[in-house]
Amino acid sequence: MGKRIVVVGAGAIGGYAGGHMTRAGHDVTLIDPWPEHVEYMRAHGLQLSGMTPEETHSIKVNALHITDVQRFCKEGPIDIAFICVKSYDTEWATHLIKPYLAPDGYCVSLQNCINEERIAAIVGWGKTLGCIASLVAADLYAPGHVKRTVPRGGDKHIVFRVGEVHGRVSPRAEEVAQLLRSADSAKVTTNLWGERWSKLVVNSMRNGLSAATGLSGNQRDGAEEPRWLSIRLGSEAVRVGQALGYQLERMLGMEPETLARAGEGSQDALTEITDILTENAKKRSDEQRPSMAQDMAKGRRTETDFINGFVAARGLEIGVAATTHAKMNDIVKRVERGELAATPAVISGL
Repeated sequence: MGKRIVVVGAGAIGGYAGGHMTRAGHDVTLIDPWPEHVEYMRAHGLQLSGMTPEETHSIKVNALHITDVQRFCKEGPIDIAFICVKSYDTEWATHLIKPYLAPDGYCVSLQNCINEERIAAIVGWGKTLGCIASLVAADLYAPGHVKRTVPRGGDKHIVFRVGEVHGRVSPRAEEVAQLLRSADSAKVTTNLWGERWSKLVVNSMRNGLSAATGLSGNQRDGAEEPRWLSIRLGSEAVRVGQALGYQLERMLGMEPETLARAGEGSQDALTEITDILTENAKKRSDEQRPSMAQDMAKGRRTETDFINGFVAARGLEIGVAATTHAKMNDIVKRVERGELAATPAVISGL
């Protein structure tokens, strides 16, 4: 396409997508604040791996420290900027790249949580797109090394869902989807906000729970107590999303209404959701941990305020109780501060 692309935040998902776009021959620059990560990529390339040998690649990439970004003032403008940082870093990352955007350039939020409004407050709604990474998990486990820990979606599951905030299909949304097909299957969605909340439901079931307990994805979904708590969290998040008017999508093979009823005590719904979660666990790597659990293990700040805390806050605003999310958010923060150890005991009685 001849477009100049940057990825701001070349961590697990940003590095994975950016690495594959580079591998496909696109002009991509990876920008990251972790010095050792950038230096490794410069010296040795980006090392990508997955659950099959065919997913192993060593890719020569153009990697920059954030302090090097100012060189863009002497280079061509940026056509597409993927924002792939943690939610709490969204504003500064967008400000960082804003001065270098082409007149028709734009930003794409390829992040967890709902950050389009934060980006639009800086560059404008006309320069803001969203992209949901559905059912994909990866780990930046060492400088320059990203491993995908779930199977590729391919034609079985569309991984990347690109959407305009106004819900219409546009040439630039099609353009981004085509770029992301370098990494996995992609499509343009006319339901950005419903897709966003659906992804938030899944994140709210998994991220805080694994971060607080130290459980892997399979341990979390394979044991009765954390699995039941996960279902209750999903149920509350669905009800909040429905009350907000979002058209929720199927999540992990679960119908939103079935998940909501499961958390509210419907035995037939609970049996169906339990079966889906335990079957999905069999397809993942035993190493798989949600991003917040990875952050907790690395001593980094978590996104809990933008996931469980966000669901609780929106529920409070509209009068739909999400008390389990509020409690989960509090526990994650206490573990983060070192007041509690990250063990399954922290959710006992919750």
